Amino acid sequence: MSTDWTKADDSHKHSAVERILEMIGEDPRRPGLVDTPKRIVRSWATLYGGYQVDVAKLLFTAFPCEGHRYRDMVVLGGIGFYSMCEHHMLPFFGHAAVAYLPDEKLVGVSKLARVVDAFARRLQVQERLTDQVANAIEEAVQPLGVGVVVKAVHLCMTSRGVEQDHTEMVTSALRGKFHEVAVRSEFLSLVGM
Repeated sequence: MSTDWTKADDSHKHSAVERILEMIGEDPRRPGLVDTPKRIVRSWATLYGGYQVDVAKLLFTAFPCEGHRYRDMVVLGGIGFYSMCEHHMLPFFGHAAVAYLPDEKLVGVSKLARVVDAFARRLQVQERLTDQVANAIEEAVQPLGVGVVVKAVHLCMTSRGVEQDHTEMVTSALRGKFHEVAVRSEFLSLVGM
C-alpha cells in the first residue's frame, strides 16, 4: 500500500537523509551539506512522484471515434523518461515509444507520455515499466492492440559493476494484434527498430 510520503513530517525525513550522509562517511553539518537533506527530500518528491499518480484516472478520458472507426496505428515516439533502478537506486533513463490500434476509443497523445512518466517515477526495473505501460493502456482504452518499446541506459551498469559505458537495454511489450507479424513489423519500422 502506497502512502503519500511527501506529506510526512519533514524533520523525520531530513534526519533520515543525514543518517545516510553519515553512513557514507560525510558530516551533514559541514557547510556544503547543511541544506542537502532538504534538497534531497524535495528532489525525491519529483523522482518518486509516480506513486501519487492514479494511472487509470489519467487514462479515463478517452474519446469515442465519433461515427467512424480509426483503424490505423497511433504511435507516439521519443517519450523521454527518467527512472530509478529498484536494485541500486541508481538512475536509468531513455526513450519510449507507445502505439495502439484503436477500436472504439482514442486517447489524447499527451496521456500516453504521462503514463510512461507515472510508471517511470517509481522504483523500477525496465521490464516491468514496459509491461505496466502496455497493460494500463490495454485496460483503459481497450484497443485492438498495444505496442511499447523502451530503450534505456542504466547507471547501475555504466558507473559500477561491469562499467560498460555504451550499453543500451531495449525491452518491448506487445498486446493483441501487435503479435501479428505485419502489425509488429509496421510498429517496429515506425519507431526505428
